[in-house]
Formats: sequence, C-alpha cells, structure tokens
Amino acid sequence: MQLTEKHREYWSRNLRITAVLMVIWFLVTFGIGYFARELSFNFFGWPFSFWMGAQGSLIVYVIIIWYYAKKMNALDIEYGVDEGEEE
Repeated sequence: MQLTEKHREYWSRNLRITAVLMVIWFLVTFGIGYFARELSFNFFGWPFSFWMGAQGSLIVYVIIIWYYAKKMNALDIEYGVDEGEEE
C-alpha cells in the first residue's frame, strides 16, 4: 500500500504529539525523582517531591492520557480516519 501525503502528514502530527507527551512523562517520572533533594519546598503541606511521587505524578499521567485521547480524536476527525457512527 502506497502512503499518500495525507497519511504521512497524519503520522507526522501523531508522532509529534506522542513525542511531546513522552518528554513530559519522562520529566515527571525521572526529573522529579532525580532532583528530589533540591525540591524540598512545601506544597499543600507536604514536601513537593513527596507529593509529586505520591499523587502529583498520577494526576499528570491522567492529564496526559486525557489530552492524548482528545487530541487524537480531533486529529482523526480532521483526517477522516475517525470511527464515527456508520449510517
């Protein structure tokens, strides 16, 4: 199957979105842990690094999943590859 320019553009945008979200995931997962000693200010009554490890990172992960689903649904509709209702 030969890919059209429209397919290439769709996958390019998909990969760009995925790459940005993976960088955010990496920073939240490993960046906070690596700099935990330097991030010792209080956040909602807890040390920031502890709060991020216990709850903050989970909130960020859910936001990443929500954003990806929303953005990909919009991208699918834009390029006509959505799973809309068939008539």
